[in-house]
Amino acid sequence: MSPDPATCTVTERRIGSVIVLTVSGTVDMITSPQLDTALAAAMATAPHAVVVDLSAVDFLASTGMGVLVAAHDALPAETRFAVVADGPGTSRPLDLIGFAGVLGVVPTLDEALSAVSA
Repeated sequence: MSPDPATCTVTERRIGSVIVLTVSGTVDMITSPQLDTALAAAMATAPHAVVVDLSAVDFLASTGMGVLVAAHDALPAETRFAVVADGPGTSRPLDLIGFAGVLGVVPTLDEALSAVSA
């Protein structure tokens, strides 16, 4: 049995002073509130940086992109933010809409951790 396409999971872990949110599944109108809730909880702890890892996301809808931009805009200036996306369902839409540069999209978690630590 294949997984339900309308599911999304978000797990949080700390790597030093960086909160990494690992997202999998589909991030659309139905599931984007899960990402929004996880980002709000992460931001409430005032981390040095937040990295959203979309490596395991199959589909990123415009509502999910909106959640990412809103979180980025809500962070204090001193809090770094990066998004890991390297697939046709994530990096391509972010690039086409013009959010890749705004959100600090990189292809790997290692690059994201380096970017937010620099």
